[in-house]
Amino acid sequence: MKRLFSTLAICIMVFGIYVTNANASNSSFDNLPAFIQEETEDATTEQDSTAVVEEEPVVQEVAPVEEAEPEQAAEQEELGFHQELKKRFIEGGPTFMGIVLLCLILGLAIAIERIIFLNASTTNSKKLAQSVEDALESGGVDAAKEVCRNTSGPVASIYYQGLDRVNEGIDVAEKSIVAYGGVQMGQLEKNVSWVSLFIALAPMLGFMGTVIGMIKAFDKIEAAGDMQPSLVAGGIKVALLTTVFGLIVAIILQVFYNYIVAKIDSIVNDMEDASITLVDILVAHNNKK
Repeated sequence: MKRLFSTLAICIMVFGIYVTNANASNSSFDNLPAFIQEETEDATTEQDSTAVVEEEPVVQEVAPVEEAEPEQAAEQEELGFHQELKKRFIEGGPTFMGIVLLCLILGLAIAIERIIFLNASTTNSKKLAQSVEDALESGGVDAAKEVCRNTSGPVASIYYQGLDRVNEGIDVAEKSIVAYGGVQMGQLEKNVSWVSLFIALAPMLGFMGTVIGMIKAFDKIEAAGDMQPSLVAGGIKVALLTTVFGLIVAIILQVFYNYIVAKIDSIVNDMEDASITLVDILVAHNNKK
């Protein structure tokens, strides 16, 4: 309460001082002669009208500009990216840039086809081994072969080849499993070498464009007999653009290639493990007989 009363007292004192000063200024103004008061009022009126006239247009002009600037900047940035990419691709030259683009398209097509094939070739080897073992105990070799025939993937194909040779002995079946495992590995690695070729070819084409662009730049310098930036800018630009796009293509394809190689290694390890499991199953089945 004491703080409230003190605050109110201070406010009242400040208000009283303000009113006193205002009355003093008005009284001093009233004491002036009539012609001075009229001139002073006219000058004050002109200043107020001028201030109002000058302030109103500023508010009307600034407000719409601040609202429209972010949208216009975003549109220019979006359009500029596509236009800049197209411009740089054309400036690189149709010969080398077209070949680099072709490497990217073919490499991506092969990589995507391999990824789809490898994902379809992935099977649950433990579940398949358990199904084959149950089929051998209940229906014999023919039932186990039927289970492998109805299952897709290289592991099921290896199982089928081993079961197909089991009547000739465990050693023959094991050799058949190993031999057919090599065949399945070759099918997994099919066309992967083309992806590695495009990975190596794209930056080499970019470097070739770099060399050709520099040669053109030096030819222009030799013909002009003078070293001017405008003469060599075009050739150097082509050289740098072809190199950049070649490296970008190589980086993209390298990511897909590493994924494919890792997927193949995983499937091959699964095939080797499954082959050992199948041999153990066949040995246990023959011992039960």
